[in-house]
Amino acid sequence: MPQTEGAPARGTPAHLLPQTYKRLISEWLEEDTPSFDYGGFVVGEEMAEARLLGKSAGIIAGVPFFDEVFKQLDCTVEWHHPEGFSIPASTKTHCATVRGPIRKILLGERVALNTLARCSGIATKSARLLKLLREAGYPNALAGTRKTTPGFRLVEKYGMLVGGIDPHRHDLSAMTMLKDNHIWACGGRIGDAVAAAKAAGGFAIKVEVECQSEAEAEEAIRAGADVVMLDNFTPDGVRKAAASLKKRLGRGGEGFGFLIEVSGGLTEDNVREYVSEDVDVVSTSSVHQGVGHVDFSLKVVPESLKRSGKDKDDGVKEQGAAAV
Repeated sequence: MPQTEGAPARGTPAHLLPQTYKRLISEWLEEDTPSFDYGGFVVGEEMAEARLLGKSAGIIAGVPFFDEVFKQLDCTVEWHHPEGFSIPASTKTHCATVRGPIRKILLGERVALNTLARCSGIATKSARLLKLLREAGYPNALAGTRKTTPGFRLVEKYGMLVGGIDPHRHDLSAMTMLKDNHIWACGGRIGDAVAAAKAAGGFAIKVEVECQSEAEAEEAIRAGADVVMLDNFTPDGVRKAAASLKKRLGRGGEGFGFLIEVSGGLTEDNVREYVSEDVDVVSTSSVHQGVGHVDFSLKVVPESLKRSGKDKDDGVKEQGAAAV
């Protein structure tokens, strides 16, 4: 499926990745084989070929991580479908071919598949929710959240990007978000909290304030917040508060520059109800928490089939390949 929004519409998401992701992959491989590789001893290091099969509908995402797993194990990967490709339902799709010493293929198999399946699931859910919002007439940003898996955030945020949505802030250093606990720790004084955040972060770090009412949002805007989050509002409450804030305090009113974000319990089942032209960002953890994986498997092609040429036939290939 060609991506028409977000990072994929402007470039290659893989070019965003820091070099540190390669260290992460080294750690994952070490975690999976901290000592002797008993299964690898059985199979040895003869050269082999394995085929990556997509077995459920979804968007391929996580290609750089899959590639790096096998690169570190002296294997090569040839992709037959690009990142962002939509795997069709009810069929097995030959997505890529891995070549290298059989022991090394097996060493990387589970780490590579787990990462690809999770990342692809997030991209698929992100794209699906974005499509739903566009069909409902919402033209602005859909974002994920920081409620990601420790140690796996980069993969999950990458999946959101491939799915065409905004990954939101990546960490506590990327933007200051003053949530209810921050405000309560400051004695409930939103203005003091915003002033402190602005003093520490300077002009380069945006400040967002989580608000429980329109009055709190107004206080935050007047204090200089760049973004106000209307958290756990009802759909009607969102529309009324957002319209009021934009009309009274926005560029058509007092001239404050701010964005309105809506968050809190938003899912595919209810997000349509929150659609409003006055809302700049809809954020939800439902695109990355509890998301189903896209089903992939890696099949080693037996030498007997390769010698006979039967591996060229899709039916024989699917049934005759041995599951890794």
